[in-house]
Amino acid sequence: MPSALLVDDDPPSLAALSELIEREGFEVRTAETCEKARTELGAGRFDVVLCDLQLPDGSGLDLLASDPASSAEFVFITGHGSIDSAVEAFRGGAVDYLTKPIDVRRLKKILANVAHAAELRQQVESLRDELRSLGHFGKMMGGSPSMQHVYDLILRVAPTEATVLVTGETGTGKELVAETVHTLSRRARNPFIAVNCGAIAPTLIESEFFGHERGSFTGAERKHRGVFERADGGTLFLDEITEMPAELQVRLLRVLETGIVTRVGGDQPVKVDVRIVAATNRSPRESVAEGKLREDLLYRLLVFPIELPALRDREGDAPLLANHFLEQLNRNAGSSKRFTQAALAKLQQHPWPGNVRELKHIVERAFIMAQGSTVDAEAVPLSETPPSSPLTEQIVPMEVGMSIAEMERQLILATLEHYEGNKNRAAQTLGISLKTLYNRLNTYNGGRHLKDAAVQSGPAPSQGSGWSSE
Repeated sequence: MPSALLVDDDPPSLAALSELIEREGFEVRTAETCEKARTELGAGRFDVVLCDLQLPDGSGLDLLASDPASSAEFVFITGHGSIDSAVEAFRGGAVDYLTKPIDVRRLKKILANVAHAAELRQQVESLRDELRSLGHFGKMMGGSPSMQHVYDLILRVAPTEATVLVTGETGTGKELVAETVHTLSRRARNPFIAVNCGAIAPTLIESEFFGHERGSFTGAERKHRGVFERADGGTLFLDEITEMPAELQVRLLRVLETGIVTRVGGDQPVKVDVRIVAATNRSPRESVAEGKLREDLLYRLLVFPIELPALRDREGDAPLLANHFLEQLNRNAGSSKRFTQAALAKLQQHPWPGNVRELKHIVERAFIMAQGSTVDAEAVPLSETPPSSPLTEQIVPMEVGMSIAEMERQLILATLEHYEGNKNRAAQTLGISLKTLYNRLNTYNGGRHLKDAAVQSGPAPSQGSGWSSE
């Protein structure tokens, strides 16, 4: 139950407010003076302090100033409100300011926000305990020092409204970070929408982001709300932000600065309240140097960076994750298979170029291959990297005056040909996602000179929706 301290020297007002606040689910303590309020604050922890500005032995502002370390949110109440007193209260650290007679609906809304914040703090404390004992952090998992550092960063930034930029190799779990930031924020009850910037058709990307009006283009048979409108009040996760076309980056920057979108074919501005979490598997500053990301957009996104470590740099996490994925498979199949120590040692020693996603797929294959209730080392389908000539031995021609796009095209096609059409390995070597590779190949007309029979990665990821599958 959240707790409130009510400070007022008017007994009728104190009694009435105390009853109202209790009905909103709070445990209430009362005080009539600054001195008694300080005693209460020193003796217990409160989620909110509702305090009259003028008290017999001082000002409510003095009470706030005397306890700067308190985690309680201060709301000041006064019967003689003025602009100056309101400004002074907010400068002192108050979260709200009420005048008598009190607007009951507004007070209830303040109390609801405080109760939700208290609930979030309890979730955070629970997550901390869970992390210490089991290596869990919400949907995330890992007990290594590098991952605990990531959890600490998430805990710091989640309750704020700061924009977050998540970086890390493909398969490290960037969308899980975004989801966890959202879950631990005050926006948790509102939408979380993930969109892959590199997987939307260029002709549809503007409409998908900002929406369109009916009849604005051929096929626009009805009004469409873009992802910004659908994520209003919540969090929008922009995966592979460096794959967004340059002209769209300009519009995105404007939306981030103004909080206003305009649908394609429309002229009516729509106000949106959206928190942005962006992600990329590239170096953001290198992307700026290569012309993939606008520098002004980078600085707008780079408010709070979180870098996810590769699985090979997470000591002891591979066996932990493997057992977790195996348990999920056991629950779904009603089985009780277990890894042998030799199998777990084999998993620990693998470099995991595909990171957690690769590990999950390997565990699923091992689960299928295992005979009986034990998953031994032989059932773990890890193959050594086949010997091949270094990529540096194959010369990719680069000429002065050649565009960066053309250089990228030649490098991608040369890498794919080096791996005999294996798109998975080519994408891992290039440090891009499989979806991004397919998008590039579609642009290059599929690289038809490659041997299709050598392609081992299976069918192309769906290009239709643009929603991130990571």
